[in-house]
Amino acid sequence: MSSKTPKGHLAVYVGEEEEKRYMVPILYLNQPLFLDLLNRAGEEFRYNHPIGCLTIPCSKDAFIDLISQLSEL
Repeated sequence: MSSKTPKGHLAVYVGEEEEKRYMVPILYLNQPLFLDLLNRAGEEFRYNHPIGCLTIPCSKDAFIDLISQLSEL
């Protein structure tokens, strides 16, 4: 498995206990649903997460549901 992020994507880590890496199209960055998740991450981690990566503070299932909704737009 490659650790490189494909062009046009952003790597994020999701999970409440064990984090999983997901590739998110950068087009999602201007979607209100995704922006809400980023804002929650900023509030929780103050944009200074201990592992130094963009981490989304939600369950993997909730994240997958959100990404599914965004892919239908």
